[in-house]
Amino acid sequence: MRAEGRGALPADVYWSFVSSLYQKRQTLTIGMLSHAVTFLLVYAKVRDPAYVVPAILVAVIWLFRMFGMRRFDRLDPQKLDRQDIRRWENTYNIGAFCVTAVLGIACGYSLLVTGDSFAQLACISVTLGTMVSVVGRNFGSKQAVSLLTYSACLPIVFSLLALQDIFMAILAVLILPLIVTTRTMANGVREFLYRNVLAAREIATIADRLDTALNNMTHGLFMLDKDHRILLANRRACEMLHLGDQARLKDCHLDVVLRYGVRRSFLDAGQLKRVLVQLDHLIQGGQSRALIPFSSDMYLEFSASRREDGGIVLIFEDVTARIRADQKILHMVRYDTLTGLANRDYFGELVSAALLTDDPEPPVGFMLLDIDEFKHVNDVRGHGVGDSLLCAVSERLKKVAAAKALVGRLVGDEFMLFYPNDDNDEDIHQTMRAFHRALAGDYTVEDQTFRVSLSAGYAVAPRGEFRLEEMQIRADLALFEAKAKEKGVSNLFVPEMDARYLDRQSLKEDLRTAVNNEALTVVYQPMTTPDGAHVECFEALSRWVHPERGEVPTAQFIRIAEEINVISEITALVLRRACRDCLTWPDSIAVSVNLSAHDLRDEKIIGVVMHALLISGLPAERLHLEVTESCLLDEPVKVSGILKELRMRGITIALDDFGTGYSSLSYLDALPVDIIKVDRAFVRDIVLDGRRFKLLRGIVHLARELGLKIVVEGVETDAQLQLLVKYNCADLVQGYVFSIPVVSKDVKALLVAFG
Repeated sequence: MRAEGRGALPADVYWSFVSSLYQKRQTLTIGMLSHAVTFLLVYAKVRDPAYVVPAILVAVIWLFRMFGMRRFDRLDPQKLDRQDIRRWENTYNIGAFCVTAVLGIACGYSLLVTGDSFAQLACISVTLGTMVSVVGRNFGSKQAVSLLTYSACLPIVFSLLALQDIFMAILAVLILPLIVTTRTMANGVREFLYRNVLAAREIATIADRLDTALNNMTHGLFMLDKDHRILLANRRACEMLHLGDQARLKDCHLDVVLRYGVRRSFLDAGQLKRVLVQLDHLIQGGQSRALIPFSSDMYLEFSASRREDGGIVLIFEDVTARIRADQKILHMVRYDTLTGLANRDYFGELVSAALLTDDPEPPVGFMLLDIDEFKHVNDVRGHGVGDSLLCAVSERLKKVAAAKALVGRLVGDEFMLFYPNDDNDEDIHQTMRAFHRALAGDYTVEDQTFRVSLSAGYAVAPRGEFRLEEMQIRADLALFEAKAKEKGVSNLFVPEMDARYLDRQSLKEDLRTAVNNEALTVVYQPMTTPDGAHVECFEALSRWVHPERGEVPTAQFIRIAEEINVISEITALVLRRACRDCLTWPDSIAVSVNLSAHDLRDEKIIGVVMHALLISGLPAERLHLEVTESCLLDEPVKVSGILKELRMRGITIALDDFGTGYSSLSYLDALPVDIIKVDRAFVRDIVLDGRRFKLLRGIVHLARELGLKIVVEGVETDAQLQLLVKYNCADLVQGYVFSIPVVSKDVKALLVAFG
């Protein structure tokens, strides 16, 4: 964009040039006075009244121009458009043209008419003197420069030429360069000022934009000189550091500014020292970024850029939200979300840190704790209550451990405890057991009180030999044996447990192989009438004869089968063999097979039972299925549905081990049961214990009132049998008093013996 051509000028620049025409009015007044006085002096010299006229005209023109300038002063530039500005430019140019035209005509008159040298010299002097103002005052308008130059000079040129004198003609020609020079100079001034106005305007725009950008940054900014004095600080920096007006910080040393924060209770002396050390390290180039905690509620991250003059630009942002989010994520990674205890991985890190010591000798302890019967709480009270109980146990565990031990949650209802033994406790075993004892007791959760006991296994080793994974295995072995012995006790790991563990693992593999190879056998124990007259049913019992160990106790290998999840395969095997063998017996004799809790968790057991009947050809009414009360604890509705389906297919359902569960009587009404088998615990002492026998008779009476058949298990002596017969306490009797379990090939001989 060029200055020539007003239409190309930005409106604000155009206005500034037009405004310059109306400035410095004292020069107009001085010029008017000098012009009027000069013309009056000429009049006094030559006594020509014609010179009074220009004196009056310049005064009148001056008055009109002053009036117009006062009107100009009252204008609001914001309300003017380009046409309005152009009208005011033209108004000024008309007034200026009138003045210079009067001067030029007066000069021509003095040359052509008066002929007086003083008059000529005076008129030409004030006219050419006025030409100076064209450059100094009227450069703002190209039109004004042209009008004033031509109106002042051309009358003189024409007059000199009109004198028809060669020298005057030469002088007239020499005035033309003056005209060109004056216009060129004025235009040059206008171009120069135009470029500077645009440059200043652009610089102001850039500065304003930069100021807006700096003060609207989300980051704080300090620009420092080489002596670390603040050259510039944006508004965000002052807000974050509570430093007040940013203008007051200019030329202040950064240390002083931060100390000012100390005086305003922003930083204490210790914090300031740490902050200054970190910032100095950053400024010296020791690191590219620095995260500086200014307080527990504010973290600022700084970066520094060095300028060519040795100064520094510090940019920083408030990363408190990010740090808190990172801390929250880290906490979630390290801690259990339910209990707030360290999880397994972080617990390992804490233990490793606690083991960093120069003395490897003092013993340290590791314990695993498991809440007894916790599954029952979840099943009966719901998982919400179970979670609340876990939290309550965790809180007590934290209090018990306090600063003496590290605690964590392993999984489910299992917890970990590490005792670093910093005080070199002489009786570390007593301390570990004390931790365990302190956790047992009453817990009140959601207005319910629970009597809680925990089983524990712990291991002790010299600090220098402690390996967490190894110690966890040892403590787990000790815990396993503690739970197998008695609930609520703590058990110390001893080396023999390793051998027992390996032996048990070997036994598990052997059992798995035996099941896959169908190497288990089935024996049958009769259920006879109390008088021993005949047999109505045989209970099928699985047996495992290990090739090296000999016969493995049934209770032992059944527990192992449940652990390795092959119990259903054993059930299917026994079902197939029992149905096949029963088909070879007299039609009046049935066979009874036990179902485990695992079998009744899935409706597939119905298909397994029906398949065994199908491939053997045994009628369904000759098959009895025995279930224990423990089968009903997990999902009683589902189990009841499965048993009803089996019963509808003609199969007899018996409730085994009756009287040993939590709520046996309620099951008699809720379940599709045909037979109850009274547990041997009620028979063992009936001859000597009258109360126990009364309890047995009560159970029998209740069952008969409900129309159920009664089988009494565990009858081993004639005295027991006679008592049962005398009081009619059994429909069938099962026990060694009549027969031990026999293999299938001996069943026929046994039936012959019974007659």
